[in-house]
Amino acid sequence: MSLIINGVAVAPPADPRVSLLDHLRETLHLTGTKKGCNQGACGACTVLADGERILSCLALAVQYDGRSITTIEGVGQAGALHPLQQAFIEHDGFQCGYCTPGQICSALGMVAEAKRGVPSNVTADLTASVMLDRGEVQERMSGNLCRCGAHNGIIDAIRQSVEAAA
Repeated sequence: MSLIINGVAVAPPADPRVSLLDHLRETLHLTGTKKGCNQGACGACTVLADGERILSCLALAVQYDGRSITTIEGVGQAGALHPLQQAFIEHDGFQCGYCTPGQICSALGMVAEAKRGVPSNVTADLTASVMLDRGEVQERMSGNLCRCGAHNGIIDAIRQSVEAAA
């Protein structure tokens, strides 16, 4: 039994009741993933499991045996930011930065969802390709809170990154 965290196989926690968030932060010392509410309401703990966004505070680490988990530490390369990280800087998509890792992981998962054609509550045409306009991005990112009020910069950064990748 092992977890693949940012491309590296690691042992699961000895206690099967440990959340993925606590295993990342306390055992593996990957502190980029933040503990916000610890109830799944704020999105600060968002990571990617096989490319899909999950709330690591609500997930038991042992549930992800053999699956690939990407944390903010696994986004980008040493010495080279991911384009979305660069866009966050260019658009002032953070103030205190506490929610930023979860915002970035969530945005990466959201873009993948849209590419697969997964609709949101505001998707107008369920038969067409999903267009990540401002309203669509706002809806899809609504589970990630920013207490500093940097939402406009966050949305602008995500949209710039999506447009640049198209």
